[in-house]
Amino acid sequence: MSKRMRRLSTLLPVVLAAALGGSAAIAGTTADSLLSRGKPVLASSIEDNTLTADKAVDGNTTTRWASMEGHDPEWIRVDLGQPADIHRVKLNWEAAYAKSYRIEVSDDGTTFSTVKSLTSQNGGTDDNTGLTGHGRYVRVVGTARGTAYGYSLFELEVYGVGDSSGDTQAPTVPTGLQSTGTSATSVSLSWTASTDNVGVTGYDVLRNGTAVATATSASYTDTGLTADTSYTYTVRARDLAGNVSGASTPITVKTGTGGTGGFVLAAAGDIAKQCTASSSTCIHPKTAALVTQINPANVITMGDSQYDDAHLSDYTSYYAKTWGKFKSITKPVPGNHDTYDEPSYNGYDTYFGAAIAKPQGKRYYSWEKGNWHFIALDSSDYMTHDTLASPRDDQLAWLRADLAKNTKGCVAAYFHHPRWSSGDHGDNDDSEQFWRTLTGAKVDLVLNGHDHHYERFVPMNGDGDADPNGTVELLGGMGGASPYDLKTPHPTTAKLLSTYGVIKLTMTDTSFTSQLIGLNNTVEDSSPTYNCRAKG
Repeated sequence: MSKRMRRLSTLLPVVLAAALGGSAAIAGTTADSLLSRGKPVLASSIEDNTLTADKAVDGNTTTRWASMEGHDPEWIRVDLGQPADIHRVKLNWEAAYAKSYRIEVSDDGTTFSTVKSLTSQNGGTDDNTGLTGHGRYVRVVGTARGTAYGYSLFELEVYGVGDSSGDTQAPTVPTGLQSTGTSATSVSLSWTASTDNVGVTGYDVLRNGTAVATATSASYTDTGLTADTSYTYTVRARDLAGNVSGASTPITVKTGTGGTGGFVLAAAGDIAKQCTASSSTCIHPKTAALVTQINPANVITMGDSQYDDAHLSDYTSYYAKTWGKFKSITKPVPGNHDTYDEPSYNGYDTYFGAAIAKPQGKRYYSWEKGNWHFIALDSSDYMTHDTLASPRDDQLAWLRADLAKNTKGCVAAYFHHPRWSSGDHGDNDDSEQFWRTLTGAKVDLVLNGHDHHYERFVPMNGDGDADPNGTVELLGGMGGASPYDLKTPHPTTAKLLSTYGVIKLTMTDTSFTSQLIGLNNTVEDSSPTYNCRAKG
């Protein structure tokens, strides 16, 4: 069922319920008030950038938050702005409802206690009254989906009595909002400070209707934007008691045309066999020469940089003598062959060193250049059919959090095992959660290796179907390892070649193009120019 059909199937009864129950929606008991409206909110994931967490507390029953599909558990958390006695939590579910869920409260947003657990629910509106929790943060944790989709809420309403309930006066509406400067990727804003009977504690900055930051003074610079793009801004003030002013008069600002943030990358996977340049059939010295010709700002390797068991001695004897000359600018990820060493990853970790192999303490990490955010993942953690892996929720949780906090206008991800392939290994179901998460977040480009061929796909959605607004997958496992046989191309395959070479990526502030550079230094394939999709 499409999102549109699922939304329309429940919209009418929800609107009628809101119309008939409007007076009840502002009181749980006589002293209770609605504490959650317009407050800061976080979620474990989002289905896409139109279904963000703030939509669940905006008071609009035609907008909603939705988590990624097909995954348990998922959660949504609202910051009430102050500690409060929580007496009632009302949930307006879309068709993708929770069959089982918990309501939790916390003082610090980290350690939560359960105030109510529910099972065997059937969606619609759940009005949970008579609660006895106390805290600043309220979290709803879905533990079992009622459908094959995810979790989706039109509204999350929390009622109770704030510890500072004596102050009910909201700050004045901010005035004089203006842009004080722009670049290709940023907008600077200032406004006239609000006043309050007790004191203003901060300002919510809203871009295109979505809160993107809280500023402590009457100015803010919004970064990571897309060049030559118009954005609409408003601000609203908050006080210590959590009272929120109305929104300022909106302004629309257009970023600069950009063009100064361009750079070139070289990328390949499956690189160094146990051979040297003294053998005419040894390929990785030749692909390394192509990297030299490309002269990239950075080198991306998509796993299996060294064959066969990727011992440290193999890395130093082979890879180091060719691709190793680019070590200082290389952003690698491991492949399954890196797990065959004893202990696993020892050669990979030791050769690249902690600063490159595990720059953030894990073999998955992110980095940025220009207006691009790059995400490097360790897919070997999930290859239950190959490496006897035990899939870890921590990497997926990190990925979702990393995507959620990204401010850049363009995003690329890379890992070893492709979700889609017309090669010997074929499609990889173990990469499903990575692919779903990345496409759901509108990531622009995904790079993979593992199958020893070159394949460029047209933009695809989470199901692997052609979608002009989807994600491009590039499979580049042709850095030097022996080629594998090809199978029938996918309907979404734009180019399929059994060859050696290096992918050249040309990135701008707003777009990217790719080329396959063959061993004779000729262009064997060129992509169209793909425009990045704004992350705002």
